[in-house]
Amino acid sequence: MSDAPSPAPTSARSVVVTSLGVGLATGAYGVSFGAIATVSGLDVWQTCALSLLMFTGASQFAFVGVVGAGGAPIAAAVTAALLGSRNTFYGVVLAPRLAVRGWRKVLAAHVVLDESTAVSVAQDDPRHARIGFYVTGAAVFVLWNVMTLAGAVAGTALGDPRRYGLDAAVGAAFLALLWPRLSAWPQRLIALLAAAIAVGLVPLTPSGAPIIAAGTIAVLVGLRTSGPSSGEREPS
Repeated sequence: MSDAPSPAPTSARSVVVTSLGVGLATGAYGVSFGAIATVSGLDVWQTCALSLLMFTGASQFAFVGVVGAGGAPIAAAVTAALLGSRNTFYGVVLAPRLAVRGWRKVLAAHVVLDESTAVSVAQDDPRHARIGFYVTGAAVFVLWNVMTLAGAVAGTALGDPRRYGLDAAVGAAFLALLWPRLSAWPQRLIALLAAAIAVGLVPLTPSGAPIIAAGTIAVLVGLRTSGPSSGEREPS
């Protein structure tokens, strides 16, 4: 009896706690977006509208980066869309886990993020996968928008939260959740190959292209190397 594993690590409560922690780390960085967006020329309401409607941090930063550099709004929108298209890969993975139908797909699609995807795919139980996705997505949405408003109102008076390492915290949380899912060495090699390709393409291609190229290659290589003999159970 003493050797029996504890159910706590896979309990619904544990998933919720993890989701809220990821939401807190991600939402806190919304202060930086709010401040940077207003410095780039957007007003408070435009900044908040981006977080409410676009709601994908990387694309939002790309948009205000192009605008702040003097680029045309159309160019900023194309860059943001290009970078946000990586969520298509997430949707393919999440669809069988969430089993969302009808109008609910629109709401679910709005919170398909790096963080909500990572928490969801880290769960073996389908119910826990759904809990992780929705709680993380909701937590990030609420906190990101609240902190965006705070950053936009305060402007540059708050400084750039990157000095406190909050941007690194978001990436670290994502990698810490995702890495255990790469249980076999071929998966980890594919992930490292994709990361190397993305880094190598950064100085050579437009914003967003490295992620799309690396993601496409990772999917193609993964499909070629995976099969029924992999021994891993697919989610129902």
